Amino acid sequence: MSVKNQFSKYAKEYQNHNIIQQIVAKSLVRELNFKPKRILELGCGSGQVFSHISWEIDFYKAIDFSASMCELHPKASNIEVKCFDFDTQEFINEIKSDSYDIVLSSSALQWSKDLSKIIKHLSYITNEINAVLFTSNTFKTIQNITKIKSPILDEFSIKKAFSKYFKCEFETIMYKLEFDDKKELFDYIKKSGVSGGNTSLDFKEAKKLYKEYNLNYLEFEVIFVKTISKL
Repeated sequence: MSVKNQFSKYAKEYQNHNIIQQIVAKSLVRELNFKPKRILELGCGSGQVFSHISWEIDFYKAIDFSASMCELHPKASNIEVKCFDFDTQEFINEIKSDSYDIVLSSSALQWSKDLSKIIKHLSYITNEINAVLFTSNTFKTIQNITKIKSPILDEFSIKKAFSKYFKCEFETIMYKLEFDDKKELFDYIKKSGVSGGNTSLDFKEAKKLYKEYNLNYLEFEVIFVKTISKL
């Protein structure tokens, strides 16, 4: 496993509150070593991953929990967009008879309540999974100050879930997103879509965090997962 650090200066664009998600979605597609024709995507959002698919495809199934996001995703005769929670039996029933060249997922699976179960069922319908997940080290300094544990999966749990069914390559990257001032930084936390657990703070705790957080950047740790073969 390699660990990389990447520092990004995006303060002038902080209104765009999913910058890191955009970066990793582009990287996920760029790192593909072939051009799959049948693709399943989990956590499709409004189409960030799909927007980087530059080759002709036969079929693309896009799944997201949010109906409003599904409405925004590109549509076509060979694109099927469906609203499912991938932790549910309904989702498993939806895909159990399918077959795909690859399953893609960007910035979504870290929210799973049973990632191992999802990977198990994906192993029945594809030989390859390429995914990128945020880890619990995202907003780590904030967690240290507030003493509130991250609600998303840690790196070890993610690796364990994938490695139970596939031989994998893992790469962990820490992105640091820099801001001009604290107001911009804390505004980004609220709207980025990657909760560090601070949303449950009361006014006094939030004031303490604002005072004690002395960095001019936010930390986002992501893990890239590429399956090599089934076990």
